[in-house]
Amino acid sequence: MSKFGRSCLYILLCFSVLTMACQGHEGDAGKEDNAILKKPPYAAVTDSIRQSGADGKAGLYFRRGDLLSRNNLHELAAADYQKAWELHPDETTGLRYASTLSIVGRPEEAIRLLQECRNKFPNNTGFSNMLGDLYIQLGEPKQALQIYNDMLSADSLNFEAWYEKGLLQERTQDTTGALESLRKAYTLQPVNTYALELAHLYAESRNAAAIRLCDEVLRKDSTHELLDPLFIKGIYYSNIGQNKQAILEFDSCIRRDWKFTDAYLEKGIVLYHLKKYEEALNMFQMTIKVSNTYPDGYYWIGRCYEATGHKEEATLFYQRALALDKDFTEAREAIRRLK
Repeated sequence: MSKFGRSCLYILLCFSVLTMACQGHEGDAGKEDNAILKKPPYAAVTDSIRQSGADGKAGLYFRRGDLLSRNNLHELAAADYQKAWELHPDETTGLRYASTLSIVGRPEEAIRLLQECRNKFPNNTGFSNMLGDLYIQLGEPKQALQIYNDMLSADSLNFEAWYEKGLLQERTQDTTGALESLRKAYTLQPVNTYALELAHLYAESRNAAAIRLCDEVLRKDSTHELLDPLFIKGIYYSNIGQNKQAILEFDSCIRRDWKFTDAYLEKGIVLYHLKKYEEALNMFQMTIKVSNTYPDGYYWIGRCYEATGHKEEATLFYQRALALDKDFTEAREAIRRLK
């Protein structure tokens, strides 16, 4: 046999071995999947699927997919939802199938399915909402914004679409647009969630309307348990330099819930800017006492130590903040600065 012939034969043999190995691997995975489906709580449904006629299989696949999802076996669930969808493409199955595709990291397939569902079920806004969320997750805000604009063109009274659009505009730093969208959402549906989101944006914009909205929510709080309105008022007063009033609001949060780390943090930041470093340090230490995995607490402890000339201690706490959050740019820059 020529060298060329021997080389070809060798390549063919290698290819055959690799093919059999891959088939064996896939076969093993398939066997494992089948074994899971033959065990409780799936075995009874699996038997029913095998024995059922074509008309009943879609519901059974959906039922088994639901059981698999509840036990975090989402890949297997996706396969069952796909079969259910192919046999009987209804709205509930479409939503569950798309959601599961997103969970298992197959967003492109989820998008195609949701676009199909939007055409098939134009009156169900759930598909558009999920599609908008997916575009946001994929870092495509323009496509997401177009989804919400389409929904609002079809129904200008869709308060959920106004709210989601406002959140998206807030993320993309379109503050003016976000305020307009959130105001419309709250006007159409005056619920606490919309009020507080709008109030927070007002507070960050130093707009006194934040106080009015928070007070509206607090007047309806008969249990006196809500924290967010008090916290947002604290943020507003802090932003406009009314530090004493800001501290009073943060203290009110802490009295209602001593584990509210953000209230300790924001109060500490106010004290830090007032150069009351010891008092600020006590607040930041409380944040990591409440939650020892809170990177901002470690970072601000570092700031206090740096401000008082304790550079080694400062570096140590900046490093701890960075260890908890690898993307903590300010902590990384502080470490470089001290070196």
